[in-house]
Amino acid sequence: NIRVGGFYRAPYRAELAELEAEIAWAIEAARETVEWVAGFPFPDFAMERELVAIRTEGAYPLAPGRVVSNRGVDIAPADYGATFTEEHRPHSTALHSIAVGRGAYLTGPIARFAHNHAFLNPRAAEAVARVGVEPLTQNPFMSIIVRSIEILHALEEAAGLIERYERPDESFVAVEPRAGVGHGVIEAPRGVLYQRYEIDADGIVQRARIVPPTAQNQGAIEDDL
Repeated sequence: NIRVGGFYRAPYRAELAELEAEIAWAIEAARETVEWVAGFPFPDFAMERELVAIRTEGAYPLAPGRVVSNRGVDIAPADYGATFTEEHRPHSTALHSIAVGRGAYLTGPIARFAHNHAFLNPRAAEAVARVGVEPLTQNPFMSIIVRSIEILHALEEAAGLIERYERPDESFVAVEPRAGVGHGVIEAPRGVLYQRYEIDADGIVQRARIVPPTAQNQGAIEDDL
């Protein structure tokens, strides 16, 4: 289980080794899945979108990084609130995110792939070449192909993590509470997830803001419809 500073217990190498055969099977199944979904008939439909994703230097963004877009955004997490904002629309109970001064944008598989395809693991990169999906596709229906490629990438990543794993002496880093404000971004399956927390000297959260990918994609989804 997760705790502040890490985990309550780190797994033993033998526990992770039990997963290796299942992951090897899943990698082959994932390769077949990419081929399968790439054969679906897709509508000839595209929207010119600002594509927003996280960029982690040298790696596909399963970890935190900077927020970037194909229209010039390149910011640290702390600058998110000045670059993107949420609006209330009378017809909806959901908040709608917009890029300040520009409007609706898209986050998620297509955006991640557009900015980070060069960092895919070898089998996933080979699958991209085989099925020929374009890195800058603006067809939202094609996201199913990208998702299948990302599954293959994640399974390769899991296999590599197990192979390189060495159990640490401590499973967490001790954290002393102090007052402050923290910002964080990470890629959830549906896209960029932003969080901001204001904490007092006792470590109690005083204010929190969470912007899920659903709110960020809402405007683009409605425009597509």
